[in-house]
Amino acid sequence: MAGIAILLDLYRKNQSFCSQQSFHSSGSFSASAAAASAAATVAAGTPFASRFLFGYPKVSHCDAGAALPEDYISNIRRVSEDIIRNVKNLKEDALKYSVKEYKVELKPLYSAFELRPFAMTTLRSFLMFYLPLLEPATNVEEDDDDDFLKDTPEEQRVDLVVPFKKSVKQIVRETTVVTTRRVLERLAVIYVSQRMAWKLLKDVPKSAIRKSQRGLPTTVYFFRVSRTTFRGHLLGVVAAGLVQTGIEIYRFFARIKDSEVSDGVNTTKQAKLLGKKVSGITIRCGASLIFASIGAGIGATLLRPSIGQWIGCAAGDLAGPIIVSVFIEKAFHVDL
Repeated sequence: MAGIAILLDLYRKNQSFCSQQSFHSSGSFSASAAAASAAATVAAGTPFASRFLFGYPKVSHCDAGAALPEDYISNIRRVSEDIIRNVKNLKEDALKYSVKEYKVELKPLYSAFELRPFAMTTLRSFLMFYLPLLEPATNVEEDDDDDFLKDTPEEQRVDLVVPFKKSVKQIVRETTVVTTRRVLERLAVIYVSQRMAWKLLKDVPKSAIRKSQRGLPTTVYFFRVSRTTFRGHLLGVVAAGLVQTGIEIYRFFARIKDSEVSDGVNTTKQAKLLGKKVSGITIRCGASLIFASIGAGIGATLLRPSIGQWIGCAAGDLAGPIIVSVFIEKAFHVDL
């Protein structure tokens, strides 16, 4: 009964409070009712004998709806719109300043044995060794007794087997160099960063065309094309150097093996000769790479970007080792 009386008293007080101020939300009424019920329950559970010591329990009324400001909902809506707008801006910035993708395209491992590259290699190798045989060999001999009479040139038999063997060796060498380069390309993709692998495997003539469309100054364009050619030509030069070094090492061991039979070859001398040849290969490959890069920059600047880069690279690759060899021979009297 005491609990019911307390509940009725609180209800009357709540009605007088509501007559002065209306409810802001249904949540405030439910909170007040819950607090009143809790107070009644506590009061009902407290024995009468102990009420004179502890008194009635005090209950705090919570009116959450009355404490909210009028522009609370509008502030929430405005903050939500700002968050959505910031998210959209972040997405646009992410698309605008996205990380550049480096697409690395690997050529087939045995691309040197495809029909067109292999046919070009074969034709070039045979022309290299058979064209000199087409030159007429005229040996004019003077007669000591008659200065005006000349003997007819003796006909010499042309040997076609030796050029054929040299051509086959050249074909094997070039296909080995291309295959070694494909292996180095795969190693570069595995062990270096994607950006560096993309630069090493870049199509240099197409890159020269793209650089020419940017409107760069001549010196900057020359430098960038030379740098790109240096990177793109690096694996090819390294592959050629490795193949030539392997051939020289094979010849060294072949001579050592023959010396065990004939006892006519000095091993120390052959080792020094091998070191000299390997050093010469390294110098020639370095000269080929540097002159090819410079020639590509000059060709792309003076001629059309794609064709000029290719012509300059080929000319520098061919002329570089010859120029360096002649210079070292004249300056240091060393034959590479």
